[in-house]
Amino acid sequence: MQYPAMPFTVTDWSKVTPTEHKGETGVALWRTFEAGALRVRLVEYSPGYLADHWCDRGHVLFVLEGELTTELRDGRRFVLTPGMSYQVSDHGDAAHRSSTATGAKLFIVD
Repeated sequence: MQYPAMPFTVTDWSKVTPTEHKGETGVALWRTFEAGALRVRLVEYSPGYLADHWCDRGHVLFVLEGELTTELRDGRRFVLTPGMSYQVSDHGDAAHRSSTATGAKLFIVD
């Protein structure tokens, strides 16, 4: 990941208007900061959320609250709880999708 040239920036996430992204089931609310190719998000998944697509974009994802299940296209599954993260590169062999039974709050850099 290459960070774009930018000044020191502080984000008050409570002042960033969320956008709604429907999953196959449930909904994700994204609060997003973008600078060039850098995207930083505070994401909240509703209980019962299941992503509507397989993602092959690279991320650093950190679980703040709740429990997140990440499934890889090859069938492997990982359960992440608060304080856990995953890191995955762009377009690798790890296409993934997220789900949560109880809801989750995440901090994601991609």
